[in-house]
Amino acid sequence: MKIYISVDMEGISGINGPEYVMRDGRWYAAGQRLMTADANAAVRGAFDGGADEVIVMDAHGLSGNILAEELDPRALLLAGTPHQPRFPFLDESVDGLFLVGYHAMAGTLGANLEHTMNSASWHKFCINDRPCGELGLDAELAAECGVPVVMVSGDDKLCEEALAWLGPIETAMTKQGLGRQSALCLSPAYGQNRVYAAARRAVERLAELEPFTLPETPSPVRVAITYKMVPDADKANVAGTKRLDGYTVETTYARLSDMYGGLWREYGIEKKI
Repeated sequence: MKIYISVDMEGISGINGPEYVMRDGRWYAAGQRLMTADANAAVRGAFDGGADEVIVMDAHGLSGNILAEELDPRALLLAGTPHQPRFPFLDESVDGLFLVGYHAMAGTLGANLEHTMNSASWHKFCINDRPCGELGLDAELAAECGVPVVMVSGDDKLCEEALAWLGPIETAMTKQGLGRQSALCLSPAYGQNRVYAAARRAVERLAELEPFTLPETPSPVRVAITYKMVPDADKANVAGTKRLDGYTVETTYARLSDMYGGLWREYGIEKKI
């Protein structure tokens, strides 16, 4: 049984502000340790639940955040950018995807460190007119590979978003979001225990969980990005796109995965380790 774990940073146990998640932040080194600890909790839960192979992808920013020397040695670490496609080695051989340390979509009231993909320039991201965050985007990409998202961790708003989008999957709430830069946090040890427990239960429940697909998602797929500043929309408005207003640019894809270079199986690269 193979589990793939995508690890972001904003929803990690004990993290509450940008100083933890930015490379020049004063608490970034602490954020790395906390991120690695949550990843390890998910890895342990996966193996204890019955997995025999685990891939961990460092999905925050430019990658290189997880401390490789402290990661559970049973796991394989996928690090470095750019990722083309978004999830290398994610294919039909994977039984389930965990989204650990994720955050709510941009604009979610009270969510801690909420944003969608590019917090500096993206204001809103929609798929076929439906607002979507990184959780929904990654769940749909996984579904194109035939892989269900079976577990997520993050603040209470992220967990609510996951249940609304994906149904009764396993969630681990590591904090209560009070605002973009404030949260009521569990102790890291307590949060990690929740991540472990949810990961273990998710693997034990794999047989009952199905891949998610966006309701009424036809082909082609319309992706609209509303930018915070008109100049950013100007730059994105290239051949093949449609300008909806001063801030919004729409692109049409045959599949959502084409936004990120397609599916891994189409690259023909086999895993050798």
